[in-house]
Amino acid sequence: MGDLLIAIVDDESARDATVDLVKALGFAAAGFDSAAALLRSEDLHKMDCLITDVRMPGMGGFELHRDLAASGFTIPTILMTAYPEDRIRPQALGEGIKCYIAKPLEADELLSCILSAVDHAEGPVGKGSQRR
Repeated sequence: MGDLLIAIVDDESARDATVDLVKALGFAAAGFDSAAALLRSEDLHKMDCLITDVRMPGMGGFELHRDLAASGFTIPTILMTAYPEDRIRPQALGEGIKCYIAKPLEADELLSCILSAVDHAEGPVGKGSQRR
């Protein structure tokens, strides 16, 4: 599992906690303070999975997922939120989001989501795949 690189986009305190949790689950993790920071990253093509908050200043998680998909990056995406709404889940899953989970994150649920997301990725997982 350690060879998978998980991108985490969220505000500072939540991001740091999620990075620590992902590392404790046995994955490599890279934290970003905004969607724009991830999109500017030279390592974007190395990401195997994205965990991002629905609500963030600037570009939120839905918009980030859509922007990546529009540019050819189909990184398996997990949306997390402190404000879960049942009506949002079907929309998220319908747009190709792999999991929609509530904060605070539970380790078992997050692990299940990550494994499911990378297992169901089409073609080679992350690592620069620009699947169109």
